[in-house]
Amino acid sequence: MKSDSKSVAVKKALFLDRDGVINFDPDDYTTSLSEFQVLPGVLETLKQWFDAGYILIVVTNQGGLAKGRYTKDAVHAIHQYFQGLCIQSGFVIAHFYFCSHHIDLFRCLCRKPGSLMVEKGLHHFNLDSTQCILIGDRQRDIDAASSAGVRGILIERNARIPKPEEVC
Repeated sequence: MKSDSKSVAVKKALFLDRDGVINFDPDDYTTSLSEFQVLPGVLETLKQWFDAGYILIVVTNQGGLAKGRYTKDAVHAIHQYFQGLCIQSGFVIAHFYFCSHHIDLFRCLCRKPGSLMVEKGLHHFNLDSTQCILIGDRQRDIDAASSAGVRGILIERNARIPKPEEVC
């Protein structure tokens, strides 16, 4: 039997928090599509990451679901709308992971700083965690990244996402 000498491409990903990183976070829940405002420059920067060979994955806490502030249909509508904007810009979000729990009501492993959403992405896409980055606007995002063996980059809420050449 011959061994295959072809090298396997390393799969890398950019994990992104949603509220405050992709869209404007008013420091309250984004409860509907009408409240979802993509931050300036996000689509252009994410296209650069995509073109640099990164799989793009969203990991977002949506505790307002557990509190009854909005529905899963509203979350899906926001994600579908954003995916449409991404497609129009020449790239895709590979997956949207969201935790519907709230720490005051239920303890889980998926809500950041828990790392289950990141770990699911790593497994599902067969990613090398050492080649992945998570960008978030809260320490809990960075803690989730660290627990999953992923590099975390903390940005200010509603700030510009760094470009690949600024962090790689």
